[in-house]
Order: sequence, then C-alpha cells, then structure tokens
Amino acid sequence: MKTIKIGIIGMSPGNAHPYSWSAIVNGHFDGEEISRAGYPAVSAYLEANRDTIGLSGAQVTHIWTQDRAVSERIAMATNIATVVEKMEEMIGQVDAVLLARDDPENHKAMAQPFIEADVPIFIDKPLAYSTEDLKWFSEQNAQGKFIMSCSSMRYAGECRTARQELAGLGKLHLVTAVGKKDWKKYGVHLLEGLFGILDDPKASMVRHLGALDKEIVQLQLENGPDVTLHLYNQIGVTFQISLFGEQGWKLVDIRNSYAMFRDNLIEFIRSVEEGNPRLPFEKTAHIMEIIIAAHQSREQGGVAISL
Repeated sequence: MKTIKIGIIGMSPGNAHPYSWSAIVNGHFDGEEISRAGYPAVSAYLEANRDTIGLSGAQVTHIWTQDRAVSERIAMATNIATVVEKMEEMIGQVDAVLLARDDPENHKAMAQPFIEADVPIFIDKPLAYSTEDLKWFSEQNAQGKFIMSCSSMRYAGECRTARQELAGLGKLHLVTAVGKKDWKKYGVHLLEGLFGILDDPKASMVRHLGALDKEIVQLQLENGPDVTLHLYNQIGVTFQISLFGEQGWKLVDIRNSYAMFRDNLIEFIRSVEEGNPRLPFEKTAHIMEIIIAAHQSREQGGVAISL
C-alpha cells in the first residue's frame, strides 16, 4: 500500500498542533523539546499514549512555518524529513496537507495554492470567520475541491458515548455547553461536540448575549431543544456539555484530547485514500454560519440573527 505523504503548514501562537499532529501520525516525538516549546501538556498526553502513536499508511514528510528555526525544531521533535522555504514547494511533493493554524483570517490565503493545485487539505478550526471567506470555500467545494475542516471535538470519544446513550434521555428540552477562552477560536469546539451528539441539527437563529470575556450564545434549533453555549476566560473547566431530557440528564466531560486528535487524523487520512472528505462540507459550513452569525450578533448589540 502506498504511504500517503503529508505536508504540515503554519504555526500560530498557543497552538501546538504542528507538534502533536505530526507526532501522532509519525509515531515519534521528543517530549523535552515539545515541553521547551511551551507545550508540556502535549508531551504528557503523547507519553501516556506512546503505545498507540503512529498511523500506518501515512507520514508527515514536509513542514513549513513562518519561521525556519521553528520548522526545524518541530521537524526534529517529530521526525519530519524535509523543511521547505516556501509552503508552495510542497505541491507535487506531498499527497495532502494539514493547515495547522487556528487563526481563520489567514486560512484562505494559505489554503488557496493547495486547493487550486488539487491537493487535498485539512484546515484547522474554525475554517472561516467572515461570510466572504466562507463563500469562497463553499464555491471551491462546489467545484469538487477536496476541503475538510472541523474541530477534533467531533470525534471525541466522550461525545460518541453520549450519542450512543442519547435515546435513554427521552425528548431533549435543554442543552448547555461550557468552555474556556474565546468564541472566535473555541466556540467551534462546543458546536462540533454538540452537533456530533445531536446528529447535526439545523439552527434557525443565533444570538450573542455576553461580553468578550464572558461569551454566551443562544441557539434556536429547528424542532430541537433550547441551546446555550458559554465561553468564559476565567473558569477552570475545559469543555463540558449537559443534556437534559424528559427521562434523564447527562453530563459530557470532555478531556481526552489525544484520542480525538488521533481519530480526526485517521478520518482525514481515510478520506485522502478514498478521494473525498468523509465529513460532508455542508456540516462544516453550517457550523461556520453559526460562528459568524454569533460574531455579527455581538457586534450589533445582541440582536437575533436568522440563518
């Protein structure tokens, strides 16, 4: 079987995905180097899962970040053979690309050369933060370009278990989701986890009710429960989803980052092998519509935005 050669591009502040994703695929990591780079939690979960890192049939072979020295450190720490001066040099050398930056305003410019060259690409969450960028990605998808993007929370084992047990709760009336940090980069985590559990419902209305450091977003689902999402900077929780039904309730406490990253990467590699994203673009686009609508609602003083 042919080994899929993967290029990884981009490094944004506070985002360790170039280290963690490369290590999970390649089956190699230097924990001390990753900790020195500022990501001891990544070293810890890679060490705890050392027996399962390494994905057969794929290898991260090329890397580019905005800083050659950073690229070389990541390459050394995760066994990447080739550091390139320009990301476009990967075209023709790799079978697929992981865009590992989580700042959506840069996604279109970085993804465009690969999309235009028909290189399958996975773009870190959130895909877009403006209607213009989302429209461009949607047009590319409509032309048959291979674009896959999501939060790995969609593949969290804790959410999969909740989906399996959902019927036992009876009809849902209320869902709450709580996380840390900001809506722009982390609201997508709550939405992907929640929508994965609920089988990707359609939202008809979005309203932002909070402030920048205490963000509260209300969703109205078509024929679904009331949903509120809370992102607070100053709380200790990471990600939790609570489901309240007529026959019971369930708290989903999401902690296993390694497993969700690994399953997400497996799905992308399987998609490349099959020639099409296994995650329909329409699901990603709808979540981006919600992300963008909540941002628009906050800018307009908390008005309800219809989708």
